[in-house]
Amino acid sequence: MRTDLCVGALLVGLVGALGVSLPLARGQARSPTIAVGEIKEGMKGYGLTVFRGTTPEKFDVEVIGVMHNFRPSQDLILVKTPHPRLNITRNVKGMSGSPIYLDGGRLAGAYAYSLSNFQSEPVAGVTPIATMLTELQRPIPPGFWPLERRAPLPTPDPNRDPRRVTGPRRASLDANGFDGAPGRYDLMAHAEQMAKRVARDRSGPIPAGTPLLMAGVGDRAADLARKLFEPLGLEPMQAGGGHAVAPDAPQHYVDGGAVGVQLTSGDVSLMGLGTVTHVQGNKLVAFGHPMLNGGDSALPTAVGRVLWIYASEQHSFKVGEAVRPLGALVQDRQSAIVVDEKQTGPTFPVRVDVKGVDVAPRKVWSTEVAEEKFMSPGLVATVFGSVVEATISERRDVTWQMHSRITIRNHGSIELDDFGVAVGGLPEAGEWAASRAVRALGDVLNNPWEPAHIERVDATLSVQYTRDLWRLRGVELLDDEVDAGQRARITLHLTPFAGPDTVRTIEVPIAPELAGRDVELEIVPGYEVTPELAAPENLSALIANEPRQSVAPKSVVVQYRVPSQGVTYRGHVAARLPDFALDALRPTHASVGPDPFNSYMRTVVPMDRYLDGRDRVKVKVREIVR
Repeated sequence: MRTDLCVGALLVGLVGALGVSLPLARGQARSPTIAVGEIKEGMKGYGLTVFRGTTPEKFDVEVIGVMHNFRPSQDLILVKTPHPRLNITRNVKGMSGSPIYLDGGRLAGAYAYSLSNFQSEPVAGVTPIATMLTELQRPIPPGFWPLERRAPLPTPDPNRDPRRVTGPRRASLDANGFDGAPGRYDLMAHAEQMAKRVARDRSGPIPAGTPLLMAGVGDRAADLARKLFEPLGLEPMQAGGGHAVAPDAPQHYVDGGAVGVQLTSGDVSLMGLGTVTHVQGNKLVAFGHPMLNGGDSALPTAVGRVLWIYASEQHSFKVGEAVRPLGALVQDRQSAIVVDEKQTGPTFPVRVDVKGVDVAPRKVWSTEVAEEKFMSPGLVATVFGSVVEATISERRDVTWQMHSRITIRNHGSIELDDFGVAVGGLPEAGEWAASRAVRALGDVLNNPWEPAHIERVDATLSVQYTRDLWRLRGVELLDDEVDAGQRARITLHLTPFAGPDTVRTIEVPIAPELAGRDVELEIVPGYEVTPELAAPENLSALIANEPRQSVAPKSVVVQYRVPSQGVTYRGHVAARLPDFALDALRPTHASVGPDPFNSYMRTVVPMDRYLDGRDRVKVKVREIVR
């Protein structure tokens, strides 16, 4: 790179910083920035961006015109960007934030929008600098807990019953939070909620886009990442993202330099890449559009290195990697993101040890994950999916188990088991979106009572190249009729992957109150049965519930409904209450009372393999003759 270009870029950044942060010097006739009202069609200037490496380079700019009120209280400057590379790549994802200078070097704004996909000429929309600098001055709320590790403002109401706060009211409590009952976290439902909150009008100019560069991510895990993050405006692509600290990396951000929002780092890396518009002191504005439009934020950032700009007929994009962790994204707004070099975004380590595979590409996977209510569960699901995909890469039957321990600050840890049997191929990475570990992580981070900090996640992946599975071929009721209070006998016909069928006879006690009725017995795998749990009333109760979400995985359960009901109330479960007890528990002067549920009788029988399949049979219960 020529020395004069490097020096010129640094001088432009220095002049811009002095001009914005200080009043005009005596005798200085012009502002270092140019207002939209001064911009005329045909004006020429230049932009700064990184085409390769870490040093910004110039590209030519010519003004087409101004779109007024493009966004609420925001105009959009339209420019041509003739350049040998941009003539080929046209509009480029990852160039968002590239500063645009007009009228002899006055900062006009940030390269940020394309007019459409499949552009045939290098034309871009520029976010005016005035709206971006307004965000630069926006203060971080005092006590913002992800950065200061203190209670958020406002403090949650301890008397609020989160089970009765739903819809817009609940969603308004946190822009990125899960709108659902505590203890019922669902990652894919959360993703749908987020997509609706950040929905953008695609009929006109659209953000140039933020490439989410992935490294160490398998094909199936990448598909999961796309389902989670593409609707938010991020574009996951397996094109870099992870790297160790480079000794020659810049110590600070510069105008036109690459900036990455580092969602994960280490053996599995996901990084959103964009460009710095203007540095002022230890803070900067970038992108010229939001990343997630999440408002006050706390995501780790890094100095980026651009490897290349890939040309595409649909939409070209930069590929690159992080070369120096530095600062945190603290504001995510309509016109810009704001990064503060002095802040540190909270993260937690995720470690996965692999056992049972002698030739695994890695025996230990270590990844640092950004802590955020929506991002963290999705990122951990992507990490786990990538580890399983890379480890179980042979086209043969596999039984795997993932034992996870999630450690929560001041609340101990949760230990959970996930498992699967992949018949003749790889398990689907999407299974991790519904895994117990991911659900627990989402439950804890989205709890409505207090801010929760994840200290770490440790997991062990154990693999066996067998089909550790019984398929339920059918059931046989040995006694068509039984006396009330006695046992019904059921024979299960089980088919293994190889070898002869086997049978297992189970005796099921029949409740006396079912005399004179036909009772339907349901035979199901233990891992599909959710026991009755009291709705949690604080974080500690929620954590205690997590390991109880299902019966033993290697078991078969025979269950049937009984006439009585049970209730959950104030953290307790009372099953099979008589009617007079239910009447006594119903409040007469309040709307909040015990939550009733249908009672089941269950017989749990341990198995030496997982069960696949379910069935039903009916038994007639004779009345007792006295």
